[in-house]
Amino acid sequence: MPGFGCWQLRAMVLSVVGAASCSVPASAQSLEAALAYAYANNPQLNAQRAQVRATDENVPTALAGYRPRVSITANAGTQSLSTTIREISSTTPPGAAASYFTQSGVNAPRGAGATVTQNLLNGFQTANRTRQAEAQVFAARETLRNIEQTVLLNAATAYMNLLRDGGILELQRSNVEVLQEQLRQSKQRLEQGNVTQTDVSQSEARLAVGRTQLFAAEAAYETSKAAFRQVIGLEPGRLLPAAPVDRFSPNTLPAAVAAGTAANPNVTTAQFNVDVALMQVKVAEGALYPTVNVVGQVQKNYEVALNSLETFTGSLAGQFSMPIYQGGSEYAAIRQAKETHGQRQLDLNVARDLARVTVVQAWSLLEAAKSSIESTRNQVKSAEAALNGVREEARLGQRTTLDVLNAQQELVSARIALVQAQRDRLVNSYGLLAAVGRLSPQVLGLQVATYDPAVHYHQVRDAWTGVRTPDGR
Repeated sequence: MPGFGCWQLRAMVLSVVGAASCSVPASAQSLEAALAYAYANNPQLNAQRAQVRATDENVPTALAGYRPRVSITANAGTQSLSTTIREISSTTPPGAAASYFTQSGVNAPRGAGATVTQNLLNGFQTANRTRQAEAQVFAARETLRNIEQTVLLNAATAYMNLLRDGGILELQRSNVEVLQEQLRQSKQRLEQGNVTQTDVSQSEARLAVGRTQLFAAEAAYETSKAAFRQVIGLEPGRLLPAAPVDRFSPNTLPAAVAAGTAANPNVTTAQFNVDVALMQVKVAEGALYPTVNVVGQVQKNYEVALNSLETFTGSLAGQFSMPIYQGGSEYAAIRQAKETHGQRQLDLNVARDLARVTVVQAWSLLEAAKSSIESTRNQVKSAEAALNGVREEARLGQRTTLDVLNAQQELVSARIALVQAQRDRLVNSYGLLAAVGRLSPQVLGLQVATYDPAVHYHQVRDAWTGVRTPDGR
C-alpha cells in the first residue's frame, strides 16, 4: 500500500509542478529571474523613479536664482489727441487778449523694450536653496532605494509563498490518496470481520477532513499565484529551487545592527531630511538680509505725441533693498523652520531605533528558521518511523484504525511544518539583507540593467532652457 514514506518531499518543496489541476506554463522560472523582472517592471518602483526625476528639477529651479531674468515688452495702438495752447509773446502789450490755437490729430503710438535683472546679493538664499534642493534629491534617492528593497523582498516572499503553497497542496493531495486507500482497506477488513463499522466511520471522517484541507490548500495556492502575478508581473511557471542569501549579510548580530543603523534606507532618508530642514532655516534667515540687484532697461517708442516721432531710453542701475520690518512674518518663518529642523533630528533618532529593532527581529527570525528546519526534519523522520510502526502493529491487531489515522496526520503536519520552515529560512534571509540596507540587484548579482538616478540628475541640473524631458517627452 502506498504511504507517506515513499513521498519525495524535497522535490515537492523545491518545485511546483502543476497543482490544483490548473494550466501552468511549461517554462521554468528562477527566483533571480523573477526578482530581475520585478525590479525592471514593478509599477510602484517605476512610479517612485518618476518621483525622483521630478525631485531632480528642484536643483535647476534653485540655480535659476544665479541667472539673469530677461523680459521684453511691446505695445501698439491708436490715439486721438487735441491740445489747446495759449500763445504769449514778448511783444504782446500788457492786458492784451491772449491768442489760442488748437493742435489735434490721430497717431499710432507703438514701442518695444527689454529689461534684464541680475541679482547680486539676496542673503545667500540662492546658495542655500540649491543645497536644500540637492539634499532633497539625495533623500528621494534613498526613498527609491527603500522602495526597491520593499519590491525585491515582496517578490522573494511571493515566490517562496507559491513554492510553499504548491508543496503543501501536493502533500494534501497525497494525503487524500492515502486516506482513500485507508478507507478502502478498512471496508475490506470489515467484510473480513477484522474491524468494526466504527473503524470505517473513522476513516470516512478523516477522509472528509483531508478533502477539506485539500480545498483550503487549493485556495491558498491560487491566492499565492495571484500575489505572484501582482508583485512580479508574470504568470508563474515551474518554479526552480532557490537559495538563501545569508552570505551577503553580516556574520554577527552586532555587525548587522551597526550596518542597519548606518545603511538602512529609512535612516539615510531621515539624515538627508535633517539637511533639508537645516537649509530651510538658512533660507528663512536670508529674508533678513539686504538684496542687491542690477537692472538694465532699453525702450524704443514711436509717435507717443503729435510732435514726437520717436524716443529711445536706456538705463543701467543698481537697486539696494534692506528689510526693516515686515509685520513679523519673516521671524515666524525662521522659528517655524527651526522647530521643523528639531523634528527632523528626532525623526532620525526614531529611524535609527526602528532600524535596530528591525535588524534584531530579522536576525532572530532567521536563526529560528534555521533551527526549525533541523528540528522539523527530525520530526518528519520520527513521524515516518512512528507511522510505519503503528501500521505494522495495527496489522497484528495491537493498534486501532484511529491510531493509524492519527500517526498519519502527525506525519502530514510534520511535513507541512518542514515546508513552512524552508520557506521561512529563505524569506527571512532576504528580510535580514533588507534590514541592513543591502538588498539590491547589485548585491544579488541580478541579470538586469540597474537604474541609476544620477544619470537624469546630471542631464537636467545645468539646463537653462527646454521643456522636453531627457527621454523625449
